[in-house]
Amino acid sequence: MKITVIGAGNVGATATQRILEKHLAKEVVLLDVVEGIPQGKALDMFESAPVELFDTNVVGTNDYADTAGSDIILITAGRPRKPGMSRDDLLAMNADIVKTVTESAVSKSPNAFIVVVSNPLDVMTYVSYLKSGFPKERVIGMAGVLDTARFRSFIAMELNVSVRDVNAFVLGGHGDSMVPVVKYTNVAGIPLSELISQERIDAIVDRTRKGGAEIVNYLKTGSAYYAPSSAAVEMIEAIVKDRKRILPCSVCVDGQYGLNDVFVGVPAKLGANGIEEILEINLDEKDLKSLQASAHDVKEQCDKVNSMI
Repeated sequence: MKITVIGAGNVGATATQRILEKHLAKEVVLLDVVEGIPQGKALDMFESAPVELFDTNVVGTNDYADTAGSDIILITAGRPRKPGMSRDDLLAMNADIVKTVTESAVSKSPNAFIVVVSNPLDVMTYVSYLKSGFPKERVIGMAGVLDTARFRSFIAMELNVSVRDVNAFVLGGHGDSMVPVVKYTNVAGIPLSELISQERIDAIVDRTRKGGAEIVNYLKTGSAYYAPSSAAVEMIEAIVKDRKRILPCSVCVDGQYGLNDVFVGVPAKLGANGIEEILEINLDEKDLKSLQASAHDVKEQCDKVNSMI
């Protein structure tokens, strides 16, 4: 297995280290446009190999030729959010970046799977899908896994319980219109509504929707990268190890939930063939309408980006 990570910033570098420590590939290529950065970080990572006990070859490069024959391409390249900036503000500046890196990468690795992390996530996944020419099963956006992790974390904090016992789904676009589905949220099988008041549930849902912005406001000059990298690598591991994991991913829906030809977060089975199945769970009317509204927002942004690329 050969995995290429495009973008040697915080998300890309952290994801690379996690891939190495999980032994998910024989070779990992870390690529960035800035000379020296991927080379230095790759060398630093490999020098941790005797301690972390991995023998994976890690290459830092500025040349797409080194990515040839990759099985998975993780796209993290793009500008990060700054305080006061929404994910949509990133639309124009990142669309061109994702277009360029996708075209360059797929020309060297025509049989790869693409996992997109760049924001605004759902639209950038659409850009990568459009410019790769790949089947929709092989282009996947990382959003719901991260948003769900935040939702689960906040619930665990509220109840002072292990995050392992909190099960949840966050669907929809990766932004303020995301849909934390309380109906399918439980703690060790106990419905969330039996453990927390509706007022506190509403507050946790709101915090989840603003989870990325909360971190941006703390950091001032950057955005989250520990949790996003973990979420991306969980998806990569599901593909590499054919886990058949049911994960909320940004995928191109085809009739499910009354939606067509739009990338939006829904439950999907992720395995060796990429997206192997989209699950259409029974949402109540409010959540279904929220999901459809979120998808509509994404579609509008995709229409805008069409004229930019």
